[in-house]
Amino acid sequence: MTIRAIIVIAAYLAAQMLSDITSLKIIAIAGLSMDAGTLVYPLTFTLRDLVHKSLGMQAARVLIVTAAVINVVMAVLFWLVSVIPGDPQIGPQTAFAAVLAPVWRIVGASIAAEVLAELLDTEVYHRWSLRMGSRYQWSRVLVSNGVSTPIDSMLFAWLAFGGMYPAAVVWGIVASNVLLKYGMTIVGMPLIYTVREQPAHEAMQDPGAVS
Repeated sequence: MTIRAIIVIAAYLAAQMLSDITSLKIIAIAGLSMDAGTLVYPLTFTLRDLVHKSLGMQAARVLIVTAAVINVVMAVLFWLVSVIPGDPQIGPQTAFAAVLAPVWRIVGASIAAEVLAELLDTEVYHRWSLRMGSRYQWSRVLVSNGVSTPIDSMLFAWLAFGGMYPAAVVWGIVASNVLLKYGMTIVGMPLIYTVREQPAHEAMQDPGAVS
């Protein structure tokens, strides 16, 4: 595993965690409503593509599941810390719970959407790479993200906010998420050329082995 691959994996995990934490707040940018996690989360699709290119399909799948488990552990830890009484010498320290105590519906929606959309991204990236070979590598990012982004946005918005907000608001969140994610996909496409392709002989090894 190269230094670049390690950096990409660390960045992917960090972006997943940061997006789950910040998704607890709904913000407005240019009149569009979105969860604040959208400011970070779109990076994960391109970072996943970089892992797929440099380490292979199985490594990308393992990374997606690992990130989901880490986010669950993080949410449980935040909940546990929020319910443990604060040191009476310091005070109740309610600010932690007010900011970081998980909203389980949003956490569940976020993780479910992440796993399903990123696994779909993996399949599309794989099939497109087989079809195109080493040509037009930027199109791998464009096509895979183009398919998985709207699925992710719809799953998250409706699982997290469906029935809580008017349908127009939820669709607005979906639309703003898709627009921002597509924009970041375009900006991030050149990153696919920053890592080396996994050698063909390694791709043919036991699919259960991660290099």
